[in-house]
Amino acid sequence: MIDIKNLSKKFGDKIALDIEEYHISPGEMIGLVGNNGAGKTTLFRLMVDLLDATTGEITINGTKVNETESWKDITGVFIDKGFLIDYLTAEEYFYFVGKLYGMSKNEVDERIEPYKSFMKDEVLNQKKYIRSFSAGNAQKVGIIAAMIHEPKILILDEPFNFLDPSSQEAIKRLLKEYNERTGACVIVSSHNLNHTIDICPRIALLEKGKLIKDLIADRTEITKELSDYFSI
Repeated sequence: MIDIKNLSKKFGDKIALDIEEYHISPGEMIGLVGNNGAGKTTLFRLMVDLLDATTGEITINGTKVNETESWKDITGVFIDKGFLIDYLTAEEYFYFVGKLYGMSKNEVDERIEPYKSFMKDEVLNQKKYIRSFSAGNAQKVGIIAAMIHEPKILILDEPFNFLDPSSQEAIKRLLKEYNERTGACVIVSSHNLNHTIDICPRIALLEKGKLIKDLIADRTEITKELSDYFSI
């Protein structure tokens, strides 16, 4: 589904990312972990053509992301608040995103129904713009909007940030249910190892732009290996 080959990104003389090869299959749940500056967000921005690669390529379903837009129909992304239109209400933003994918308001309403408990009566019917929301509630809007059209690839950068503990548990459950129901590939990055390991059977460890480990094992083995690595 997603193939990375000879991919690098430089900012001036600094090499931000350097991955020789990586393959992601349909239906996988993958966690991307690493310290600050590891290259996680840079990789996500390259995946969705928000940055130009210095060398190499990323393909989705065999097509290069920088040469076609066909992959956008099957991809949902939330990286940061820059993805939001913050002078809209949450409802207006959901309807706007739905319209991009040819969905009616009724269809959008049906799609967001399963996420109402996640929103905790703090997002819908608030009569205020997204820019007035707390960071956590604004993040909820972005995550849900990325899922509205039920993409086959869902990319979320630090989805646990800004969320309270109950919302963190809720989003873990929602992402696992979404993966099981749709067969979508779900890729998340996070500084929180426990949350990431809870939902992702495969973990990619980035360090200084390089893929150090690609872990596919049971939770106990992955936890120990990552704990040992980050305790150094």
